[in-house]
Amino acid sequence: MSRRNISKKRFPDPDPTYNSYLVSLLTKRILKSGKQTIAENIVNGAFEIIKAKTKEDPLMVFEKAIKNASPVVEVKARRIGGSTYQVPIEVNAYRATNLSLRWIIQYSRQRVGRTMAIKLASEIIDTANDIGNTIKKKEETHRMAEANKAFAHFRY
Repeated sequence: MSRRNISKKRFPDPDPTYNSYLVSLLTKRILKSGKQTIAENIVNGAFEIIKAKTKEDPLMVFEKAIKNASPVVEVKARRIGGSTYQVPIEVNAYRATNLSLRWIIQYSRQRVGRTMAIKLASEIIDTANDIGNTIKKKEETHRMAEANKAFAHFRY
């Protein structure tokens, strides 16, 4: 057991436009080189595009996308007796949200498009509709956990 102090999870302030923690977490993840204003402009632009394309509340679409992309189980490498096993572990809600945000941003950056706002909006809409690379990543994670179910007894 570690003797270090456990640091508390610090949540950023809710987003001023949508008053949502999820949106502020998204803004913080998009952030590059400390350019928060640019990150906020990208997120707001993406939400405007979502509103125009889906004719729905962009916050609801975003929350649905996060819910769809959140994994239930993941595999973790665990070294036992000289060999490494991929052990399936249930994911808590906080980590699931973080993983889904990370995947949405990662795959929106890889998309082909003009601006980051367009790419982010497209990835969020696709994820909300249960298609796209983010959903593939979630399913791949679940498949890995299913394949390594035999090592589940090595849980921490």
